[in-house]
Amino acid sequence: DADGSPEALLDATLLSGAVEVVIPALVSRGTEFSTNEKFNVRTNVPHREWIYRQSYELGRHPIGYEVQTALALLDWFKAQPEPLPLILAGIGEGGMIALHAAAVDERIDAVYSAGYFGPREQVWQEPIERNVFGLLRDFGDAELASLIAPRSLVLQHAFYPSHEVKMEAAKGVRAIAAPGKLSMPESSAFEAEVARARELAPGSRILAATERTPTRQILRHLLPRVVEWPKAPQDVEVPDLPGDPARQKRLVRGLETFTQRLLVSTEMERKAQFWDRLPLKSLPEYEAHTARERERFWNEVIGRLPDPDLPIHARSRLVRETELVSLHEVTLDVWQDVFAWGWLGLPKDLKEGEKRPVVVCQHGLEGIPEDTFTTDATQRAFGAYQAFALRLAEQGFVTFAPHNPYRGMHSFRTLQRKLNPLGLTLYSVINGQHQRILEWLKAQPFTRPDKIAFYGLSYGGKSAMRTPAVLPDYSLSICSGDFNEWVRKCVSTDMPMNYTHTHEYEIWEWNLGRTFNYAEMAALIAPRPFMVERGHNDGVGSDEWVNYEYAKVRRLYNKLGIGERTVIEHFDAGHMIHGVGTFRFLKEWLGLGK
Repeated sequence: DADGSPEALLDATLLSGAVEVVIPALVSRGTEFSTNEKFNVRTNVPHREWIYRQSYELGRHPIGYEVQTALALLDWFKAQPEPLPLILAGIGEGGMIALHAAAVDERIDAVYSAGYFGPREQVWQEPIERNVFGLLRDFGDAELASLIAPRSLVLQHAFYPSHEVKMEAAKGVRAIAAPGKLSMPESSAFEAEVARARELAPGSRILAATERTPTRQILRHLLPRVVEWPKAPQDVEVPDLPGDPARQKRLVRGLETFTQRLLVSTEMERKAQFWDRLPLKSLPEYEAHTARERERFWNEVIGRLPDPDLPIHARSRLVRETELVSLHEVTLDVWQDVFAWGWLGLPKDLKEGEKRPVVVCQHGLEGIPEDTFTTDATQRAFGAYQAFALRLAEQGFVTFAPHNPYRGMHSFRTLQRKLNPLGLTLYSVINGQHQRILEWLKAQPFTRPDKIAFYGLSYGGKSAMRTPAVLPDYSLSICSGDFNEWVRKCVSTDMPMNYTHTHEYEIWEWNLGRTFNYAEMAALIAPRPFMVERGHNDGVGSDEWVNYEYAKVRRLYNKLGIGERTVIEHFDAGHMIHGVGTFRFLKEWLGLGK
């Protein structure tokens, strides 16, 4: 009995008279699972990622779902008249679930986890459904193992799945799956993690097994009170779980249906936890309350990095001139190895000692600062941005177009995946960069420090919601081509503009649906002026859902007695800067007469 394989373990326990139950779990990595026949979408998204895409935004996770599946079975066993000792055993993804379930429930008497345990610092390279927000701030696998002590735990360095998810698909299938791979860690890394677990929990009963560890040794460690285990004969038949596609489909559909229902309940949760608690009788009371909510949003949802800690060390160079505006590239230090940069537009009629209001003009996905200034109609950027940073500078504003790092396809999406396990997001970095940009702009002799506005399109519109919401030095915000019933857009499988069927696998923000949708973010911007610019033909949303979410903002401003400070402008075009009502809005609230 030198075979330490899972099959040998099953053989021996069957012969011992133990009761064994195989839990159906979402372990299938099947692909091309279309759940939206209405829009005839077929994708290469694995089943686990498909549930991740819907649940992450709502504060739920495939790992959590599967842990609860295991614990439901545990509830049943423990409710029997003569409850039996229970060992939770798993291999690969099952080993992950066994480790997590036993860490949170002490009723599990012993754990066998094979093909999973190891250092978790490279989790950003694993399949995206293993992305747990904030995990590495407090927990690695060693910490989870320490929570199981003093119960028996077998960690087997064997049977690790070898699997890779690629953004490749067959003809007629949309290739959108997040890249990721699974492999076996080096034995030295495995042993180091086991050593850490033993150090964290002195006296723990951890057996570090290999593929050669005898099954009897594993079983004696898991059930030390059993004196003798019968030897498994060579011809024992191990039952297989039927590979039933219909069963798998029912499992996935069930999780999908449950998650889609959460869309309704999470909106009610936001109402109870946020809207019903807002003091609306006086602005000072409102601002004091939302200052605390702003801290919660920044620290717990967006994720907050330390304030910029290097000297600004501003560098600039002239890059272009027009008849009315000079354009300068500016670079500012933020943290060690992190800088901010952008293009500054200075009106040429700016007199010495004169101070002008500033508009920070934020580009969208895959954009650069130059896109907001270009007048070349042959450039795709011109069609979207309409040179709005340049046009505003021509009308007398100082403009600054920062570079935000959502560029380079996998480059910035990888950054998001590295940040999430630390309890951070892309906006943890972006907001720190904007802290530095504001600091520099406010110190310039040609700017009005109290009149710095934010105006962003598309992904820049996402910034217009998340950056002024936490940085009150922005005196107003304009969201163009992005304002939405954002949670529904991210989670729904029925909306034609949803993200569940697109390649933006970094887009989901942990638990946003239960905390801050776009109306709640706008409430953090209030009582500062706030505007939405919406093209009727803009495919990022629909007028109905944009107006649904904006109605909450309108009501809030009216309740506060400042209804004139917010407006939505609709125009008959697509995903672009319109620059009509927004320009009037900027002049009205920034006090520029030109």
